[in-house]
Amino acid sequence: MGPRYTDLVAGLPSSVPFVGPEAQERARGAGFAARLGANESRFGPSPRAVAAMAGAAAEAWMYGDPEAFELRGAIAAHHGVTRANVLVGEGIDGILGNLVRLLIAPGDAVVTSDGAYPTFNFHVAGFGGVLHKVPYAGNHEDPAALVAKAAEVGAKLVYIANPDNPMGSWHGGAAIAAMIEAMPDGCLLALDEAYVELAPEGTAAEVAADDPRVIRLRTFSKGHGLAGLRVGYALAAPGLIAAFDKVRNHFGMGRVAQAGALAALQDQSWLDEVRGKVAAGRDALAAIGRAQGLVPLQSATNFVTMDCGGDGALARAVVQALGKRGVFVRMPFVAPHDRCIRVSCGTEADLALFAAALPEALAEARALTPL
Repeated sequence: MGPRYTDLVAGLPSSVPFVGPEAQERARGAGFAARLGANESRFGPSPRAVAAMAGAAAEAWMYGDPEAFELRGAIAAHHGVTRANVLVGEGIDGILGNLVRLLIAPGDAVVTSDGAYPTFNFHVAGFGGVLHKVPYAGNHEDPAALVAKAAEVGAKLVYIANPDNPMGSWHGGAAIAAMIEAMPDGCLLALDEAYVELAPEGTAAEVAADDPRVIRLRTFSKGHGLAGLRVGYALAAPGLIAAFDKVRNHFGMGRVAQAGALAALQDQSWLDEVRGKVAAGRDALAAIGRAQGLVPLQSATNFVTMDCGGDGALARAVVQALGKRGVFVRMPFVAPHDRCIRVSCGTEADLALFAAALPEALAEARALTPL
């Protein structure tokens, strides 16, 4: 009795990429005092975005424009492209799911880095694709290795994030442009630029809007502080953008979300202010980590990844010990990067709580996992 799942779904393991902070709070019976694990913007959205959402709330009885016409037009103007080059969707995660659905049939090869953003992998598995993974080069994704593996296995899709999550590392735009030039025929590069607005000048690759070899993915969740809305967008050749109309949820982007994202995009001064706060936060987090013997990695994101000096067991114990003290952080999942913890930038109060909890958490973790 019950649903008759497809053979593909029946054969998949039960996978949860992240245990959300709310679930952890329910399990521990208390809230977190410092929420520094999800790479949200603790500095919040533009006041103009908040006002726009409040104004749109009274119109929430209407579905959002299924073409997101005004928002797509504003994004196109911001990037100097046409509306036909722009897709809006339910965050980068939603767009990635539809991208995999468009391109990947059971057995098709897909290439990514071992330890890179795991949600992409779940989409590939969910449509029967075959994942081929290459290791990082130190703390950086390896564009040359990704391209070589794609040529070797005949991949239809390659994923890279620049800047990278979970390590916070980045490549200059010229390196990404060279990667695009080297892509095998018939292979599409999914270039996740979720954090690029927070990265140093020159990180974003210069890509022609009509280049059929790449789709660039952006979000309003990080610098714009609208993670709760789930608004992302893609920039790509018009033919690929149009193909999404065959599979996307046409009413997936609500009216309030469109209004908030539009106002956020139009308030670049707020984004500039957030960039300054993020840069200061990275410096402060690095100093806190160094004071306790951790090694902070250079970051182009709104988080700092810190080497705990041991293995995954030690870092996992640190994460758990911090959580017991009301500080929510996360860690990379795959060795050797799982030697690290990953801490999002926050307010001065957030960072003070982290600084106070870290010495005790490290002492507890080191006692539990002696070298």
